[in-house]
Amino acid sequence: MMRKILPPLAVVFAALLWSVDGFLRQELYSVSSFLVVTLEHALGALLFLPLLIKAWPEIKTLGQRGWISILWISICGGILGTFFYTKALSYLNYIDLSVVVMLQKLQPLFAILLAAIILKEKLSQRFIGLALVAMLGGYLVTFGTTSIADWDDKTIIAALLATLAAFSWGSSTVLGKHALNRLHFTTVTALRLSVTAVGALIIFTVTSDGFGSIELTTHQWRNLVIIVMSTGAVALFIYYYGLKHLPASHTTLYELTWPLSAVFLDWVIRGRMLGFAQIIGAVLLLGSMIMLTREKTND
Repeated sequence: MMRKILPPLAVVFAALLWSVDGFLRQELYSVSSFLVVTLEHALGALLFLPLLIKAWPEIKTLGQRGWISILWISICGGILGTFFYTKALSYLNYIDLSVVVMLQKLQPLFAILLAAIILKEKLSQRFIGLALVAMLGGYLVTFGTTSIADWDDKTIIAALLATLAAFSWGSSTVLGKHALNRLHFTTVTALRLSVTAVGALIIFTVTSDGFGSIELTTHQWRNLVIIVMSTGAVALFIYYYGLKHLPASHTTLYELTWPLSAVFLDWVIRGRMLGFAQIIGAVLLLGSMIMLTREKTND
């Protein structure tokens, strides 16, 4: 029983960690988005370097398709996804959580479609129904009855960036599962962080003044380390454990815990009350995820 429950719980816990990520990044508002991406992954790669060294014999057996998956999740999920996400938040001064939720509403669409195409995961009618209910719940939790037509220009740009991040991360869920079919989840975590760090460092060096342009305050360095140890590298480690034992299409729906907890935190920290439509959305979201755990999964 525990073996069946632990993977969904791992994904949910990772999503709960991600829900506080926007709050932690508020201190980094004045820092270049790409610099944040570079430093975050460089620190994460250092943290998991011992695991990378230990897994080297396993890594040497990885074939061409496996390396393509690793490169994809490192570039799209690591560099581009995190850059689009951080840039989207910067457009809204790291305050409006609607962008964060936008990511989680669209990501399952990309992940489920790609999982069916690339991984050949079979989607039952019951699963499709639960997926639609979960995404409807995610929408209601985020926006309630607010119309998208009410967004200003900055919010629209942030939403477009969030959509790009959603595709980057949704496709990375699928290709991450592809890599996890070949490697241990600790190895995939260490590889993803290391390859992303190397790629980001190269791009950062070419497109900036190099390390001389790094000017962070003590508080910003502190928040960056906290991000790595919680919502960044550590959350990724926990997430890949869950993804290792779940279909990609199921995993991406469990990630919808993120908008629910993000809106709850917005209420606790900023006093923004949930409306009736948001409460209905929360019930739909939680109910569909509970029913999803009863779906037969491929281990």
